[in-house]
Amino acid sequence: LRMLQVKLIVTGDDFGYCPRRNQGIVDCFLAGAVSNVSLLVNGSAAADAAKLARRHNIPIGLHANLSEGSPVCEVLKTKSSLLNQDGFFHGKMGFRTALSEGLLNMSEVKQELKAQVELFHELTGHLPPHMDGHQHVHVLPEVRHVFAEVLEEYGIQYTRVPIEPGLHNCDWIPPSLMDFYLGVEEDSFNTVDVFTKHGIRWPDIYIGLSTMGRNMSVSSIRSAIDGAILGLTAKAPQSSTVTIELMVHPGYPSVPPVGGCGEGPDDFSQSWERLHELQTLIKPELQSHYKSRNIQLCSFKDL
Repeated sequence: LRMLQVKLIVTGDDFGYCPRRNQGIVDCFLAGAVSNVSLLVNGSAAADAAKLARRHNIPIGLHANLSEGSPVCEVLKTKSSLLNQDGFFHGKMGFRTALSEGLLNMSEVKQELKAQVELFHELTGHLPPHMDGHQHVHVLPEVRHVFAEVLEEYGIQYTRVPIEPGLHNCDWIPPSLMDFYLGVEEDSFNTVDVFTKHGIRWPDIYIGLSTMGRNMSVSSIRSAIDGAILGLTAKAPQSSTVTIELMVHPGYPSVPPVGGCGEGPDDFSQSWERLHELQTLIKPELQSHYKSRNIQLCSFKDL
C-alpha cells in the first residue's frame, strides 16, 4: 500500500440542517477532519450554511432531499404526490413505500430536484460540483433515471453510489438497519449502468454505512479504508491512485424546536451520536493514520 496515492473525500452530510450541525461541520473542516460538505437546501439553516461555506472556503455540493421535510419548489408545496397528508415529504421509509406502490409522479420528482439545484445556485453562487441523495433516495428505481437526467442537464459531474465493501461482514449492525443497508446496496448496483450511461462519475470506493454514529471509531474508519483499498488493489493491481468518499454526520446535537427541514429535527440529529462522530473525526491518531498511508484529504474538485 506504500506507493499508492489515496485521495479521500470526507463529506459532512446534512449541512444546513440546523445551526448546531453547521457549527459542528465547520469545526471539523477547520480541524482538517472534513474536506467537503453536502448541503440540504430545504434545511432550516441552509442560508447560514452557505454563508459559512463561503466564509471558510469549504467545498460544497448538494444533498438532494425528497424524503424529509418540505419541498423547495413553490408549486409542489401545496399539492403533490411527494407529500403525505400532513403536507410534508413521505419520510425515509414512507418515500420508498409510496414509490413501490406507484404513487409518485416522476415529473414532480424532476421538478423538485431542479428547484433544489436552482436554490443551491442562488445560495452559493455556483452549481454543485457533486450531488447525492439524502437517505440514499437517488439510487431508488425510477428516481435514479430522473436524478441522472438532472445531473446531465446541469453538467454536475459527480455523485455517490453507496456500495460499501465489507458491509456484509459488519456484525455490529442491527438486523433491521442491515436490511435497509442491503436494500440501498442492491439499488446502488442497479443504478451503476444508469449513471454510467449519463456520463456521471463517483469515487472508486464508498464508506459510511459501517462507520455511522455509535459505530464510528478510529479503528472502524481505519479498517474500512484499509480493507477497501486492499480489495480494490487485488482487483486492479496496476492502479496508482485510489479515490474514496467517506460519508460522515458530525455535529452538536440539535435542540428542538430548532432545526430540521420543516418538521423539526429527527432523533438521530438530537442524539449524542453526532457529537461522537465529531470527536472521533478530529482525533490526532486518525490524522496521523492518513499521513502514514499516503492519504490526502480533498474534495470532488480535486479529483
